[in-house]
Amino acid sequence: MAKLIEGTDYKVIDNFLDKNYFNDLVNFASNPELATKLLQWIYCPTIAYREEQNSLDCYFCSIIFGNYGDSSIKSDHYSLFKPFWNILNIRSLIRIKTNLYPRTENLIEHEKHIDYSFKHNGAILSLNTCDGYTILEDGTRIESIANRMLFFDPSKYHGSTNCTNDKARFNINFNYF
Repeated sequence: MAKLIEGTDYKVIDNFLDKNYFNDLVNFASNPELATKLLQWIYCPTIAYREEQNSLDCYFCSIIFGNYGDSSIKSDHYSLFKPFWNILNIRSLIRIKTNLYPRTENLIEHEKHIDYSFKHNGAILSLNTCDGYTILEDGTRIESIANRMLFFDPSKYHGSTNCTNDKARFNINFNYF
């Protein structure tokens, strides 16, 4: 059963997706046997466009659709994400990106950033439960809980964290109109 949490500038829905579809997405992104074959993980040595590189401040991403002005399919597995057009009521898709934040000994709160400078819709689907979170412009922390969807305006400053109590923090980031 879905549970709704609302703030001034955001909305959180727990148990967002049907269990079977959610499990398919989790397997796609985090099952070691599948993910290495299906996703093209890109090593990103910095987070939130930082020029300074801290060896612990890194992540991996895989672009499924679009990326900064290029609106095209980037993954052979884009069809797995097609249901989101209806689920999120997408009129125009900007980007779908999967994120993998590796575990470290200490929780690292990454620098806040904006995804794009124009107003649009954003959603982050947490694929696993861990002690990581998304922090919004006003300081609100949205915990990473499996099958939790955060809706917010990603043209406002927000940030991410890694985790300390699981192998990695996994999520899917959607930018759309």
